[in-house]
Amino acid sequence: MAPVRAAGSVVVALCIGAILSSFLRNRSKSSSSKTPNVPNSRNGLVAAIGNTPLIRINSLSDATGCEILGKAEFLNPGGSVKDRVAVKIIEEALESGSLAPGGVVTEGSAGSTAISLATVAPAYGCKCHVVIPDDVAIEKSQILEALGATVERVRPVSITHRDHYVNVARRRALEANEIASKHHNFNQNSTKDGNQINGYTSDKETQSILYDCKGGFFADQFENLANFRAHYEGTGPEIWEQVGGNLDAFVAAAGTGGTVAGISRFLKEKDSNIKCFLIDPPGSGLFNKVTRGVMYTREEAEGQRLKNPFDTITEGIGINRLTENFKMSELDGAFRGTDIEAVEMSRYLLKNDGLFLGSSSAMNCVGAVRLAQALGPGHTIITILCDSGMRHLTKFYNAQYLSQYGLTPSATGLEFLGLD
Repeated sequence: MAPVRAAGSVVVALCIGAILSSFLRNRSKSSSSKTPNVPNSRNGLVAAIGNTPLIRINSLSDATGCEILGKAEFLNPGGSVKDRVAVKIIEEALESGSLAPGGVVTEGSAGSTAISLATVAPAYGCKCHVVIPDDVAIEKSQILEALGATVERVRPVSITHRDHYVNVARRRALEANEIASKHHNFNQNSTKDGNQINGYTSDKETQSILYDCKGGFFADQFENLANFRAHYEGTGPEIWEQVGGNLDAFVAAAGTGGTVAGISRFLKEKDSNIKCFLIDPPGSGLFNKVTRGVMYTREEAEGQRLKNPFDTITEGIGINRLTENFKMSELDGAFRGTDIEAVEMSRYLLKNDGLFLGSSSAMNCVGAVRLAQALGPGHTIITILCDSGMRHLTKFYNAQYLSQYGLTPSATGLEFLGLD
């Protein structure tokens, strides 16, 4: 740029610059006032979430004659598809005022959602308290603790029990809100020197804890429709764009139901001819709900169901109730997967494609092959590669653990799915 020679020109330029600067500042303030509680985090860690690659699973595609593509969600910063949900839940809570910056996000999770919340929460100035079943792979709780989350392990019980991990997480949010309310009252009634609260003397450490508390928010991933919206507004459109609208079918398992619901509904709205299917693990009632309209078989409905029916090695998928998220799904059918199929599939993909996948991802790939067999060659099928095998070392990839349940893999190919 040429130097400015005239002093008058400099003055004019400075005046114009000041006016523009003032205009932009005011515009920025006006825009940010719509969501005053949400920090500008999209240029940090959060900006790296989503837009994951859609990769061809060569071995399965070649074996079935279909193009089987996996959405590589394990490449998100927090290592799973749940990063998308964590961002959406926290941002909507901050925007609505349900969560305050510096507040505690609580969740009951079998692992991946908890890890994503613990990863994302600091980007929004929040803390994380997670309640998980004590039968979840130990490395998940170790990761959570390393991320700075408070981890509470409880025994697995029915969702109707007050001590189910989801119900405990809900209580923890209420407790945090009670503490925040007391903190507010303490501030109002404290003396000027701040050493006495409501007539009681407290040490500096206690005061610090009280003053740091900004309340709690229960993420409620099973019923909070922000889960569904994360995939309806994000994952679904990404898939559609990546294949240029050229796909025939989608298949995935469901836990909360947000992924399968958000993606299936979006794709169906784009093209009603796209087939959307569920793959359901042992012990889950969703297969019966999709195929028969009821959650349980006649025998199960007559009281012969086990108290803890989740007799499966897979984690994070399968459920025996209808969530608000799953109700949003648009499905054409369902397949029932087995534990041994998931185990065999994980080893097959590792050997033939170099894909080191978790249990739910392996089950999704079982569903993709089942769907390819049903549709026949020449179709494009999408599934979700939810997370990697790194969080499944002590159970799903533990030979001794698998042998206890008769799940030692032995297949040399895809014969466990009826393919040579």
